[in-house]
Order: sequence, then C-alpha cells, then structure tokens
Amino acid sequence: MDRALVTGGAGFVGSHLCERLLEAGTEVVAADNFATADTVNVAHLLDRPDFRLLSRDVTGPMTAPGPFDVVFHLASAASPRDYLRLPLETLRAGSYGTERALDIAERDGARFVLASTSEVYGDPREHPQREEYWGHVNPIGPRSVYDEAKRYAEALTSAMRRERDVNTGIARIFNTYGPRMRPDDGRMIPTFIGQALAGAPLTVTGTGGQTRSLCYVDDTVRGLIALAGSDVPGPVNLGNPHELTVLRIAEEILAVTGSASRIEYIDAAVDDPSRRCPDISRARRELGWEPEIALAEGLPRTVAWFTRQRSGPYPAAGA
Repeated sequence: MDRALVTGGAGFVGSHLCERLLEAGTEVVAADNFATADTVNVAHLLDRPDFRLLSRDVTGPMTAPGPFDVVFHLASAASPRDYLRLPLETLRAGSYGTERALDIAERDGARFVLASTSEVYGDPREHPQREEYWGHVNPIGPRSVYDEAKRYAEALTSAMRRERDVNTGIARIFNTYGPRMRPDDGRMIPTFIGQALAGAPLTVTGTGGQTRSLCYVDDTVRGLIALAGSDVPGPVNLGNPHELTVLRIAEEILAVTGSASRIEYIDAAVDDPSRRCPDISRARRELGWEPEIALAEGLPRTVAWFTRQRSGPYPAAGA
C-alpha cells in the first residue's frame, strides 16, 4: 500500500490505524469532522511529510487528494453516548458517508475497507456469532441509529462490489479498547477505569452477567490492515474470542488500578446485548489473523495511559 485514505482518522481506532500504516511506509491522508474525535490523537503525526489531516465531513461533498490504493472508512460515532447524542449524524455517516467513501475508492480503483461492527448482530441468539448469522436487532430502538447505519453500510458496500466491481472488504469489529479512548466517551472500559482512578463506585449495568470480548486496539488495527491487503470481501469478524462477564471486567480493572472502589449495580440500557463474542474462524482461515495481546497485557497499558491523562490533556505521542 503506497497511499491510504482513512476517514475518521483522528478517532480512537482511526488514529492507531494511521500510525501503523505510516510505520509500514504508507503515505496517509486522514479525514475527520471532529464531532467525536480530537486532533490530539494525531498531534504527534502532524509534522510528518507523509501524513496529512483534512477537516472533512464525509456525509457532504467529499474531496480528497488522490489517487489512493486503499480507502478505510471508519468515520462514525461509535459509542452509545455519542450516537444517542448524534442520531441523525450517525445515520448519515453510515449512508451518505459510506457512499462518498466508496465513490473515492471507485474513482481510484482502490481497495475499500468498511469498518462495520458487531452491533449488526444486535442482541444475538447465536453464540459465538458467525458472519453467516443475520442478527437479532430492534430496528426502531434508540440503539438502532448505529446498528442500522452499519447494516445499511454493509448492504451498500456489498452492492457496490456486485454492481460496480469495487474491490471491497467488510470488517465487523467487536469491543476494542486501548489508549486514546476518550475518558468521557461512555463505553465500559473508559468508564470503569475513570471511576476506579477517581475512587468512585464502578457502575455495572444489569446483573453484570452479560458478556463482552475485549480486543486490544493494536490487534484490531492489524486485522484491518490484513483485510486491506487481501481480496477477501467479508464480512470478517475482528475480535477476541475470549468471553468475559462485565462484572469480571470491572473486577480486573479494580485489580490493575489498585482501587478500593466498590461495585454498584444500575439498570441496564435499552437493547443492551446480553452476550457478545465472535467466532473468528474466518479471520484465522482467510487472513491468518487472530488477537495476540491478552487482557493481562493490554489492560495495564490502557490504565497507564488513562492515569497519565489525569495530569493534563491526553497526549497521543508514545501512547
């Protein structure tokens, strides 16, 4: 890959993707509207001659200086707090934004990689979730603005592959964590870590028996790059197949932080999935990919990063 466009490039996963591509010798153009991201995530890249950051809203007229070999489409609100705050914008990112990014890939004959999500499975009735599973989604619930935006994005991406011969790949990303998650983004890991470091109760929703699988961001990014370098159309699950209860995750964070915080149970969110765990057989078989960084390694790295942020604005360099 000589030149890549990354929409949502100043976000949590996007900034790590930009960094990894640059390390591999790829010139990177990142586009972001900064609705849920911040330039601090890529501040350490701005002086590089092979990196360019554009202030762009992918849902509008999208101009990006090509040609590109690959287009990674990550632009979207991704946390419940953000997409519930920006419901229409989230739907537009999945529809208009995906179309604009696909148009650029078609223009340049580039490989297109859609960052979809495990949320397309909704509150699944199949465990672990295989790519062939169609899901169990409430299409009009509050979370549907994200779930259905990504399902539409997958449908559009697949149609462009069939009808326009665009070289597309779809990644379904499961719960990803690591440095550069916004402390206030409302997702489980930053919420629990922030509460633990502040000595506040860790607010576990429901009984805490619901499960999640946590994939460290470096592994997720490595999977996206592997998909880009292949001809695999997907969808392909990218996640950690090791399933943990939310209560166990809270307890692990208490142990790593050394916090004396107690655990407090609160009502579960509407349509909150009871179980979430990927079957990654396809990723292993077709991409040679599986996660390498265990929670015992990734969680201390993440806690250390959040600890540093408490002393000032969170820096991206060296994260």
